[in-house]
Amino acid sequence: MSTPDDTREVILEARELTREFDGVKALDKFSFQLRRGEVLGLLGANGAGKTTAMNCLLGLTLATTGDIFAFGKELHKHRIEILQRANFSSAYTALPGNLLVGQNLSVFARIYGVPDRKKKIAELMELLEISHLSDRVTGQLSAGESTRVNLVKAFLNDPELLMLDEPTASLDPDIADKVRKVVRKVQRERNIGILYTSHNMKDIEEVCDRVIFLHKGKIVCEGTPTDIVARSSSATLEDVFIKIARDGEIIDEPAKVKAL
Repeated sequence: MSTPDDTREVILEARELTREFDGVKALDKFSFQLRRGEVLGLLGANGAGKTTAMNCLLGLTLATTGDIFAFGKELHKHRIEILQRANFSSAYTALPGNLLVGQNLSVFARIYGVPDRKKKIAELMELLEISHLSDRVTGQLSAGESTRVNLVKAFLNDPELLMLDEPTASLDPDIADKVRKVVRKVQRERNIGILYTSHNMKDIEEVCDRVIFLHKGKIVCEGTPTDIVARSSSATLEDVFIKIARDGEIIDEPAKVKAL
């Protein structure tokens, strides 16, 4: 968990990010820090601002105001250098569908300059239990298979910073459990920082050290999953998620009055 006296390196930071679309703020003074060795969950209902935040952090969307730093360097001035040390996976971003899985991964391995790329690809496919997909056409994979191929792509360059958008979406419970364990295993072995989005609170509770809840582009609460539940009027993290999605806060009005 990250605390004010945490001395670990800050590898990703947003400072007062605001992003407007036609006068509507998708992000509103969004600020956070992700430290090396930490898994930070970015949570919120659809429309809360998670996708906009991810796109800004990847340099795909420019913030209206605010700054982004990775490894202590300003993102837009050092984007190529930063992205060489980072990677990204989304359940909603497809690899070229007309190539075989092995061909796709080989192309990305070349782009990342991965040494001994055939061995690296084979090891990662085995880790995610998809070695049998190497000669399959990527566009013919199931959603769950595509998700795991995307994760192999994301691990190829041994990133120090990893952004995962819904990594267990479309996976059955057994495979989702295996993916969570693989993510944690890789994160601990390599001491990397991960920004992790999910609508599955089991994912968040098992994988994330700390979470941020967004509502209408603003951070409404942050802390460990356990601490957030303890501070709320809800019994579970899923109840907190629902409460924020509906009301934009974690405490019921009667509970707040009673607390006063």
